[in-house]
Amino acid sequence: MNEPVKDAALEVPIPEAWWPTLKAVVDSLAQRDGIIGAGLPSVDPVPAEISQRCLQAVDDYGAATLITPPDESWNTSVASWFGDHWRCLIDLWTEEEGRSDLVLDIDVFEHGPEYRYRLNLVYVP
Repeated sequence: MNEPVKDAALEVPIPEAWWPTLKAVVDSLAQRDGIIGAGLPSVDPVPAEISQRCLQAVDDYGAATLITPPDESWNTSVASWFGDHWRCLIDLWTEEEGRSDLVLDIDVFEHGPEYRYRLNLVYVP
């Protein structure tokens, strides 16, 4: 299992310990069930405006049905250290095309022995 790397000069694979929470955030986005990540205890509350912007980015992308990222998505998704947190770019997948051009931009903070997640945006880089 890979551990989080605190080196601002590197882009590293997403640590496996984060996968379940990140998958749950993507599932929440895909379900379009209101506020993204609501009910996930380690995810900071997402402002309604940010949830709307994320959902709008998916809508603007076209006829795409988001799916839970398969394990292979972790081969291309990356984390970078930003001094007090990691910025993660998670490749999003759709039923129609597999790996899409969309990414989930989310920050991960150490919180004692656990981690906190803060959603930033969904976009096409």
